[in-house]
Amino acid sequence: MTEAALAQPDWHRLVWRLAIPIILSNISVPLLGMVDTAVMGQLDAPYYIGAVAVGTLIFTYIYWGFGFLRMGTTGFTAQAFGAGDAAEMRAMFQRGLILAGTISVAVLSLQYPILAFGRWAIDAGPEVESLASTYFQIRVWGAPAALANYVVLGWLLGRQQVRLALLLQVFLNGLNVVLDVGFVLGLGWGVEGVAAGTVIAEYATAAVGLWVIARTLRGFAHGAPRARILDATQLRRMISVNGDIFVRTLCLITAVAYFTARGAEQGDVVLAANAILMQLFMLVSHGLDGFAHVAETLVGSAVGARDRHHLRRAVAVTTIWSAVVAGVFALGYALLGGPFIDLMTVSSEVRAQARDFLPWMVLMPLIGIWAFQFDGVFLGATRTKALRNGMILSLATLIAVNTVMMPLWGNHGLWLSLVAFMTMRSAILIVRYPALVRDLTTD
Repeated sequence: MTEAALAQPDWHRLVWRLAIPIILSNISVPLLGMVDTAVMGQLDAPYYIGAVAVGTLIFTYIYWGFGFLRMGTTGFTAQAFGAGDAAEMRAMFQRGLILAGTISVAVLSLQYPILAFGRWAIDAGPEVESLASTYFQIRVWGAPAALANYVVLGWLLGRQQVRLALLLQVFLNGLNVVLDVGFVLGLGWGVEGVAAGTVIAEYATAAVGLWVIARTLRGFAHGAPRARILDATQLRRMISVNGDIFVRTLCLITAVAYFTARGAEQGDVVLAANAILMQLFMLVSHGLDGFAHVAETLVGSAVGARDRHHLRRAVAVTTIWSAVVAGVFALGYALLGGPFIDLMTVSSEVRAQARDFLPWMVLMPLIGIWAFQFDGVFLGATRTKALRNGMILSLATLIAVNTVMMPLWGNHGLWLSLVAFMTMRSAILIVRYPALVRDLTTD
């Protein structure tokens, strides 16, 4: 952590200075999906929207699964930043790029089995399946750039360069929107245009990000020798941490898929109602993740500096503001959740069902804050075994509670299982937090 940050007299101002760009960056992600859907909605058949949705879902699983490239890079870089170790910061960035490149080669080599599995798992109509395959076969070539962007973003966040991270995300999504509109509505390229626009935007952003970081690295007094980049101990540590994050993320993806599948078993009306409420869940998760990312960077810096006081202060202030924002979300959903549901559907049946389950969504920000927040704390400290084991137990809790309660309470039982899942995630990390603090010694 820099001396200026360590001496920061106003931690609340520091947290908001870091959080605002991250929150804006997070919000740009779902907005891009809305633009893609709106552009496809201008074409003359509904299966265009379905094709992009299915193709995007496949990449969401791929890229979400490899999200450790961002999360692990942030934690390790923040610790090197806090320790003032410029050579390790450089080495961490280069290790991340090596890992991203290796994964990219694997994705490109296995693209046909991946596509075949996606088509099997998502039983779509022939038009949707054909166009989704076209979308996939174009967009998959953007994998090297997309994964490199994860490393770039993680490295910038680890060094608390949040404004640069925001500018890169705005550039990525803004260019993507312009290319989508130009290729689809201007040139009439259909799903091919959406896929090509995304690939071009990813490579352009990777080029800009790598250029920005190269300029930063030139300002470092010393470079990282090859032996340090390929240091066996550091590589093993990185692989171990990233492996833990991968398992943790796989369990999270499985939980979302399980919730969706159990909702689908109850019919189209319940499925649609749950889908609308999950949009509210995604909104609150992106908002609260802003403070979790801040906690990640500040905790990582405190761990690197071996400073227990600053770790506690970082956790306390980010949690306070995350709780305030969670309360605002809960109040907003209580007051405006009904009008939002009406805006999302004209079906009276779906509206009635969604309103019936809305109280669960009002509760969710107040429950979820602790899971989101302590995810950031443990990622910053790279204590990922706790995250991995906690998520495994939480997934088991979701399945167990749903198995018992859904036959008794129907969809209310399903929502209760999701609350139990979030509660277990929170409880396990809160219980483990004192041990994390004890591991540090104040200089």
